[in-house]
Amino acid sequence: MFTKNSKYKLTIVLLIFTLLSGCSLPGLSGPPEKTITIGTFDFAESSIMGRMVKQMIERNTDLSVEMVDGLGSAIVQHKALENGDIDISATRYTGSELAGTLGMELVTDPEKAMNIVKTEFKEQFDQAWFDSYGFANSYAFTVKEELAEKENLETISDLKPLASSLKLGVDSDWIKRPGIGYEAFKQEYGFKFQEAYSMQVGLVYQAVNNGKMDVVLAYTTDGRLEEFNLKTLEDDKNFFPPYDASPVISEETLEKHPEIRDVLQKLTGEISTEEMRKMNYEADVNMKESAVVAREFLEKHNYFENK
Repeated sequence: MFTKNSKYKLTIVLLIFTLLSGCSLPGLSGPPEKTITIGTFDFAESSIMGRMVKQMIERNTDLSVEMVDGLGSAIVQHKALENGDIDISATRYTGSELAGTLGMELVTDPEKAMNIVKTEFKEQFDQAWFDSYGFANSYAFTVKEELAEKENLETISDLKPLASSLKLGVDSDWIKRPGIGYEAFKQEYGFKFQEAYSMQVGLVYQAVNNGKMDVVLAYTTDGRLEEFNLKTLEDDKNFFPPYDASPVISEETLEKHPEIRDVLQKLTGEISTEEMRKMNYEADVNMKESAVVAREFLEKHNYFENK
């Protein structure tokens, strides 16, 4: 059995050997100038996109990537990027940042919203907001496919003749939100439901699946839309603001590693809302690891090597 002193000597020997051999100790990455840190939110979509960006960077450059997961809000992620705790935000959403970080009025035109955040993040924070990946995680009124087929429902306006007999389930945060909440919705669309019930967002899907709700407010990329066979109704009056998803990176990082720009641009416009919803389904419902979901998508598209 080793004595305390012999264990200490062995540790010193192993440490010297490790340093002389040029190997890194477990848990330590390479030189800081060759390491990029990516921050993600605490939900599957952000985690998947973070891993997708990581795999693309490591495949196309000589950089290594570390992940900082579970950043709980846009404000936390923004501060982390400002402070240099992370180099890239994997998923930032136009609508969230317009109202939150920028404190501006929401706009309903996706192109205008994108131009605003690009300009303001560059001027105010010296950060590069890239074009959208191609998907938007927006609010959406949804119904069961059976009801949509029976009543020929395609748009939110199609609900108007039926609304007085329908129960609406929404998350507690939305129902009282100024400008885009229920009161504003009633004014814009000109009708109200028999009753609107507020609940935790995760419960709205179970409620419509069990027949306790007829219409529920969901999110366009949520995997549970696939799980419960829900149809997204078109927002034909463009009531909801856009929430197009993009990566954001500090200009300082781009100056040090300009090759990252080309990598991120390979992903812009390549992931549809439907594809993101299916990937979220794989992670949230089928319990696949985010890194696996990301790799499978990239392999399917040959890592966009022809772009």
